[in-house]
Amino acid sequence: MVGFIVLGVLALVLVYLVILYNGLVRLRALVREGFSGITVQLRRRADLVPNLVATVQGYATHEGDLFKQVTARRTDPLSAQGVAATAQADAQMTGMLGRIVAVAEAYPTLKADANFRQLQEELSGIETELAGARRYYNATVRDLNSSIQSFPSVLVASPLGFKEEEFYADDVATLQTVPRVQFDGQPK
Repeated sequence: MVGFIVLGVLALVLVYLVILYNGLVRLRALVREGFSGITVQLRRRADLVPNLVATVQGYATHEGDLFKQVTARRTDPLSAQGVAATAQADAQMTGMLGRIVAVAEAYPTLKADANFRQLQEELSGIETELAGARRYYNATVRDLNSSIQSFPSVLVASPLGFKEEEFYADDVATLQTVPRVQFDGQPK
């Protein structure tokens, strides 16, 4: 009789450990899915950038250096390795795109151009989707990290190779300031 009770308790413990493990696997999969969502939006933005640059470039030829920078660095977030490097490259691209939009504000005929307006709306939509993807990723990282750190999951997570994931943070200083647009060397 005692043997059956011990066997029953061991079976319950084993079932509980399997449930914990499966929960951690599910959370890890959600984190990976979340990061994949970010890269999808970064790809969409990278594909849109050349059209946006070409449209604005036709009006603001003296901003050539900015356009070359944006075009050359548009795929940096896609080729970055890891969450932190991707977030930093993403933040830098966001800052440069902000500068392009600020340049466009100085050209009323460009702002009225239907092609530019469409591109700007598409970029705005992508940035909204990207912000949502970042929030989703960070929420899944929070859930995974909380589970890994919580008892009794901590007893299962570490020995089975689960580790905390990095949050997607865009703490680049350029995002905290308004871009300055200059024409002919004079600040505007």
